[in-house]
Amino acid sequence: MQVKKGDFVELEYTGKIKEDSIVFDTTSAETAKKENIFNEETTYEPTIICVGHKQLLPGLDKAVEGAEIGQEKTVEISPEEGFGKKRADLIQLVSTSKFRKHGINPVPGLQVNIDNTVGTIKTVTGGRTLVDFNHPCSGKNLIYTFKVNKIITDTKQKVEAVMHQLFGKQMVDTVQVKEKKAEITLKIEMPKELQDKCTEKVKEIIPDITEISYKMKKDMQDIKNT
Repeated sequence: MQVKKGDFVELEYTGKIKEDSIVFDTTSAETAKKENIFNEETTYEPTIICVGHKQLLPGLDKAVEGAEIGQEKTVEISPEEGFGKKRADLIQLVSTSKFRKHGINPVPGLQVNIDNTVGTIKTVTGGRTLVDFNHPCSGKNLIYTFKVNKIITDTKQKVEAVMHQLFGKQMVDTVQVKEKKAEITLKIEMPKELQDKCTEKVKEIIPDITEISYKMKKDMQDIKNT
């Protein structure tokens, strides 16, 4: 069976940079440990995504569409279909004193957050520090090995997957689905504007859902969003 656009699938993958074979992303804890990129705060498990809805890198998304269930596949992804080409305007000089005011000793290779934008320090010369705000994998050809384990048909799992894609697992407590209605219990309060965007996205990807209601776990007060 081949995967079609719009299918929800359970996917496992490992991504590496082509030129040096450095693994930078994986759904496997075993692989992460082997490649010395394991993070205790990361959950390593197959992910559920909707094919063709920009939940993966464009090149990987295209490769998953048409893949056979259960068959491992390897694909090469160009910068244009990956993290984009490296942009010169995202490589900037920052005053070294700005780092030291915050108790940071700028050294090449250090990742920093400046004005809510993450960058990597490239060089430190005198009073100036060169920071690259491009994604670390921008401008690079990538190799992804992936396997589609199964197609997801359960509507509740689909809604859960969309919510986790949008917000991670820290915001959503439970999801209940009855007929065409979904009830989402939140761990953290969600602004009305965010609820509206979430509702719009779920309805777009899962036409079977026509109504969504939200409530907080602590007080269970319904906030209707239809």
